[in-house]
Amino acid sequence: MTVHEPRIAIVGAGPAGIYAADILLGLAPTASIDLFEKLPAPYGLVRYGVAPDHPRIRKITDALHDVLVNPRIRLRCNVEIGVDITIDELRAAYDGVIVATGADLDVSLDIPGIDLPGSFGAADFVAWYDGHPDVSRTWPLAAESVAVLGAGNVALDVTRILAKHASQLTHTDTPDAVLDQLAASPLRDVHLFARRGPADVRFSALELRELAEQDDVDVIVDPDELALDEHAERMIAQFSQRRIIVRTLTEWAALDPASRTASRRIHLHLRQRPVRLLGTDRVTGIEMERTASDELGRMVGTGELLRYDVGAVYRAVGYRSTPVPGMPFDADLGVVPHAEGRVLDAAGAPIPRLYATGWIKRGPVGLIGSTKSDAAQTVRHLVDDLEAVEGAGSDADPSARLAHEIDLDGWLRIDAAERGAGAARGRERTKIVERGEMLEHAKQEQMTEAGR
Repeated sequence: MTVHEPRIAIVGAGPAGIYAADILLGLAPTASIDLFEKLPAPYGLVRYGVAPDHPRIRKITDALHDVLVNPRIRLRCNVEIGVDITIDELRAAYDGVIVATGADLDVSLDIPGIDLPGSFGAADFVAWYDGHPDVSRTWPLAAESVAVLGAGNVALDVTRILAKHASQLTHTDTPDAVLDQLAASPLRDVHLFARRGPADVRFSALELRELAEQDDVDVIVDPDELALDEHAERMIAQFSQRRIIVRTLTEWAALDPASRTASRRIHLHLRQRPVRLLGTDRVTGIEMERTASDELGRMVGTGELLRYDVGAVYRAVGYRSTPVPGMPFDADLGVVPHAEGRVLDAAGAPIPRLYATGWIKRGPVGLIGSTKSDAAQTVRHLVDDLEAVEGAGSDADPSARLAHEIDLDGWLRIDAAERGAGAARGRERTKIVERGEMLEHAKQEQMTEAGR
């Protein structure tokens, strides 16, 4: 082993991990990379976090695939860190270990009633409609009126999927079980609440407009909630995206009520924050407080309370990372303690050969561009450190006991099976959701060859 042929392990085969691998091979072309993933399939958030009616974003997988086929990268799916192999074992076997496991938990919301049946986290709902292999195949879509809490694009996704008629998703890779349950939903009204004003919501202008581009769905905005204070005027004067958002909301608010004849309605409420969920044995409503911005643009309560009758509440107020066994973790911030990607121990010293990138490093903020620049920072430090750790990685391959892992060929067999199932019904693919079925497809060729 020489510094010119480093062996690197990357934990997490989502965009952050795959971008890190690509950047690493650009800076250290002779490196060999093992890319570990606990799920049977790669692509992380792009596969299991992007709404199925956003194929443009899902096309990112084409670029990620081009990285995975590099012969210096070995994809190793269906391997869980802390169960199948430990971080310490990886550090002993490789010259560097980059953890890029993302953020998959909902941020908690500490208000009375939040634990009532009918109160859900957005991350769980997204995992369900995206066919994550480790979640339930059913979802309780029994309410005629629901509330969604949040002012970002995840809240928009949840709102849009709840309100969208299932027939508008049949061309996507949405699993059949999800389509059947969405088709049976009795939903009439979705109330989307943002505690911020119209110039401060975190929606993207493009995704906001998509709410009104659905068949048989009306978007209703109260014009009284669009009043602009001095802070809002400053925001729309400085930022074009915020001007577009305010203009869109104003257009919706001006629509003639008589034109709203759709069977489903999205009510967009601004400057309201949740106070408590109502109900005894299940959610029956939500109490909100009107907010206003102070001179610095901070949202403060006004004391005015409003109640809405809803049978379910979805909170989309942020994601958090899951701790990785064997790695330090800042539970308050929900990230790995680090110095520009070098993971730090309890004393604040860098842990040799251990790095982090992506949301577990910086928190669940930023888009693809941020993920790439974030990975570049981490990888540059790893490459700088290789000289100091020359010979640290052993020649031992920690895969001897990982007979159940799925390699690139195994994933391509899953991919081919999904595309084949989709083609049979005029779709690009139909996603396979059961872990056992994914493993059967992944191992099919090996089993066939073994039987010859």
